[in-house]
Amino acid sequence: MVKMIVGLGNPGSKYHETRHNVGFMLVDMLAKRENLSFTHDKIFQADIASTFIDGQKIYLVKPTTFMNESGKAVHALLAYYGLDERNLLVAYDDLDMVVGKIRFRQKGSAGGHNGIKSLIAHLKTQEFDRIKIGIGRPKPGMTVVNHVLSKFDTEDRIEIDKTLDKLDSAVNYYLQEKDLEKVMRKFNGL
Repeated sequence: MVKMIVGLGNPGSKYHETRHNVGFMLVDMLAKRENLSFTHDKIFQADIASTFIDGQKIYLVKPTTFMNESGKAVHALLAYYGLDERNLLVAYDDLDMVVGKIRFRQKGSAGGHNGIKSLIAHLKTQEFDRIKIGIGRPKPGMTVVNHVLSKFDTEDRIEIDKTLDKLDSAVNYYLQEKDLEKVMRKFNGL
């Protein structure tokens, strides 16, 4: 089965490795491990890399539409490659989870996340596999927007780097296992 692993984030150096871009960070790490380079596709408004892992075609995607329009790029790519939501795994930030916690999910609402809202609107379904990555709540006096668009402080960055290492194993397991329930039991809450 073909899998499209999409990391959500915002394009550009201003947003590089901010909390909101932790989905990009995961996809970048997976590409680095496989020694892949991304190619920017203007038509699809996405950075795309592809490879085979254990004989399975894998697309790594970073939409460049900005977070709030992520669904536009993902929907177009799925249609172009003849795929649907069953072929999709989306990684994104979750501020309601402590920094570094991970949670695989099969479906669900957007939970206030604009990137997921866009995906649900364009795909016309909430049923696609996801990886939620905890980025924690804003410190007192800090707005949500400033929090998600800020870089990780030193302590949180160490935690996120550990999480990305765990997710490297978790995504490999997910690609081999093909049963999200088993993946959820093994990795949720780490």
